[in-house]
Parts: sequence; structure tokens; C-alpha cells
Amino acid sequence: MSTVGRDLASVELTARELWQAGPPHELFERMRAECPIHWTESFEEFPDEAGFWSVTTADDIHAVSRDWQTYSSERGGVLAALGGLPLELAQAMFIGMDPPKHDRLKALFQAGFTPKRIAAHEDAIRAIVRDILSRVEGREGCELVNEVAQPVVARVIGSFMGIPPEDDTMWANLMNSTLGASDPELNPHGIQGAVEKDIPEIFERCRKLIAERREHPTDDLTSVLVHAEVEGEKLEEHEIVMGFFLLVAAGNDSTKATYCSGMRALMEDPSQKQLLLDDPSLVPAAVEESLRMFPAFAHFRRTATRDTELHGQKIKEGEKVVMWYVSSNRDETRYEDPERFDVRRNPEHQAFGAGGRHFCLGTALARLELRILFEETLKRFPQMQLAGEPTVVESLFINQLKAMPVRFAPAAA
Repeated sequence: MSTVGRDLASVELTARELWQAGPPHELFERMRAECPIHWTESFEEFPDEAGFWSVTTADDIHAVSRDWQTYSSERGGVLAALGGLPLELAQAMFIGMDPPKHDRLKALFQAGFTPKRIAAHEDAIRAIVRDILSRVEGREGCELVNEVAQPVVARVIGSFMGIPPEDDTMWANLMNSTLGASDPELNPHGIQGAVEKDIPEIFERCRKLIAERREHPTDDLTSVLVHAEVEGEKLEEHEIVMGFFLLVAAGNDSTKATYCSGMRALMEDPSQKQLLLDDPSLVPAAVEESLRMFPAFAHFRRTATRDTELHGQKIKEGEKVVMWYVSSNRDETRYEDPERFDVRRNPEHQAFGAGGRHFCLGTALARLELRILFEETLKRFPQMQLAGEPTVVESLFINQLKAMPVRFAPAAA
């Protein structure tokens, strides 16, 4: 749906037509220039949900991210629309908390996610990637999202959480249908179906894991959640379940999303792919450029705790403030020619957040996974090409492909 020539005040950013091919980047470009703090009155999908302010520039998102006293993660949840998810469950994840509880709970995991600790997993992650790539080798091609990216990321986060390999597909499917519930192909029952069917199943399966870890503690992250104490008290069961959900969901979605979109960009511009083939030392920079252009999550939300003002716009207490990373990562004031994918750019970006307490816990793990995935894929399949049109998840929240057919060598004449 084109918004060219339309008054931005009349544009409803949640209209499905705007998102069917991915984020509406041309619209965000207009918003940054003409209306950087933009009001959307209503939700097409959730008519009972209140409207929200969109924050579209890098500087403004940085300001909101670092001021948790004014812009709360806890008060109303972290998504533009809860869509029927009880607020209590959103607040049970540490991304849905404010200090001091957020800081104490997040600190439980930070020791296991330091760059040094994560680097120690490089050989194991590389072995996982090589194993998955070897399964498709010898064929003419594959579907990269579900045959390569999904099994890799599911096994990596599964190994951290103590999930047995035979359960990887089940947990990946649950995460896809829950986070991608607005896409009718990923979840035919929609968001209400995710609330009524998928989340109860997640709780049921998690309860079994929790019982096992209480009886037999291990050194995995699920056991950390089960035995953690915050403010002298153990976490309640729903807090353990939602903590597990947060880590497994982020581990499944983030790396998969950016890897697949980054590979698509390389295949659509063979000159960029050739730069990496000629000089593999550019791969870390290509990872950062992929994160900039294709952040896994389109937005997170805060709620104003008091009347305030941002970029000249008055915001009232209780109003939603939505930070659009898919916009800020293409901010013309930060990047020259921001719509161009350039593996030599090596940019700073907001794919992991924009600073402050909610900066992504898994940053080091995501960067390591992405580097290994790009290195091993390009080494194994240097002539990889698109073999059909990729399809995009229809979502205001997750920014990713759901299918991308590729061939491993040019098609015969």
C-alpha cells in the first residue's frame, strides 16, 4: 500500500498492507524527515488497543532507551500491542522489568554471556554449523531458512538451555508460531490462538523441565533460572517459564533472521559477496552491516511514566512509546546511503538496542553465530544463488524471512 502523497497524520502504521513485504522503509524515511515522533491512532488487528507514538530516529531512540525512569518497560509491556497476552506474563521476562529487579535478574545470566565465555563455545558452534551444512551438501540447493538457519540456531540455544537435540524442532515450531502469530502461514489461528494454545503448551513442557532441574540440577541456563534467587526469593514458576521462553525465543529468532537476510543481500549483490570471498577478514564487518540493515526485531516499546516531551512532541503519562529499530538503523544522519548494503561499512547500529539497561544479553553469542554461519556457508557454497523469491514473515515485531530457496551453483544454461 503506497503512502506517497498522503498526509502522514492519516497513516496507520499498523495496516497489514504496509508490512506484507517486510518493514515499510520508504514510509519510515518520510517519518524521520517529516514527523520523527508519529502518532498511530489504532490497531487494525486489535481495535481495543490504545494507539502509540513511533520513535524513528537513532538519537531519539537512544534517548528513550537510556531513560527508564521516564520510559518504563514494566508498566505496559514491551510490544506495541499485547494482543491478549496477560501483562503479568510480559512482566515476568526481564526485558519486561524495570530496575532494580531487572538488573538483579539479568545479572544472573550476564556471567554466562560475557564475550570470553561465549568465545569458548566457538568450536562447538562451528561443529554444529558444519554438521547442518553437510546435510544439504551434494544437492542442487536447499531452502536456507528452514534447512540451515533454523536447525543451527535451535541447536545452539538448545545446548545452552539444556534442551535435548530431539526436541529442537518442537521448540523452534512453538517459538515460530508464537512470535510469528500475526502471519497466517506460521500460525493459522492467529495471536489469539497463540495465547490459547501455544503458550499453555510452552508452560506444560517447561514445567517438566523445571521439575527435572529441581530434582537434578545441572549447569545449563534452565537450571540457573530454577535455582536463582532474586531479592532473597526464588523465582515463581511463571517467571521461570517466561525467562526460559525469552532466552529460547531470542536464541531461535535473532540469528536466523539476520543471517538469512544478510545472505539474501549478498546473493542480490554478487560484488559484495565477492569481497568476502576474496577477503574473509571482512566477515565481521559484514555481520555488523547485516545487523544494521536487518535487525531481527522491528521494535520494542516503553510506556511514559509521566508527562514528558521528546523531539518537541508532548507525550502524556501512560502513552505507549514504540522504538522502531528498522527505522533508526537506516537513519540518514548516521549513515551515508543507508539503503545500500556495504560489507566495508562496519557500522554502529541499534540492532541489539540503543544502550541502557536493556541492551541485548546475547550480543556476543549472536555475533559469534553470525560470523561462523557466514564463514562456513561462503566457504562451502561460494557460488550460492537465489533460486526463487524469498518470502517474508508478516509481522510488526519479528523482521525475518520465512523461506528462501537457493541453489549451490549457477543453473545450467
